[in-house]
Amino acid sequence: MSKFKDGVIKVVSKVPYGKVVSYGQVALYIGIPRAARQVGWTLNRMEGVENVPWWRVINNQGRISIKGSKYTAQDQRKLLIEEGVKVNDDLTLDIEKYRFVPNQNSLEKLGMDSIYLEMISTKIPYSKYFPKGRLAKLTKKVQK
Repeated sequence: MSKFKDGVIKVVSKVPYGKVVSYGQVALYIGIPRAARQVGWTLNRMEGVENVPWWRVINNQGRISIKGSKYTAQDQRKLLIEEGVKVNDDLTLDIEKYRFVPNQNSLEKLGMDSIYLEMISTKIPYSKYFPKGRLAKLTKKVQK
């Protein structure tokens, strides 16, 4: 397997039941920002081969956008609904309500360095999810 595919599997496998991430979010977490399409292609090629919850990955606008797959958008919608995610008839959902944002322990397990962690904090507003000053403490801990 490639390092990229391993990274996609590692990140997507950590997304808990009833939560979602965006393709771009997965790309950020594996250290290759702007690789959202490659994340989608990788997941598409893995269908049925890996035990990876691919249905928990959607686009950053909160829309199911699966294409060119043996699964349909309705299949993905059904799987998300079974996990308690409210998906509208137009295949949209409130991504901020269901978005998985890793906690300190999960971030450490992903092995992100402090510089990268600070960089992605501008892409995904961690201040919204972590109390003031906690991101700085986390960054110092990850540096060690």
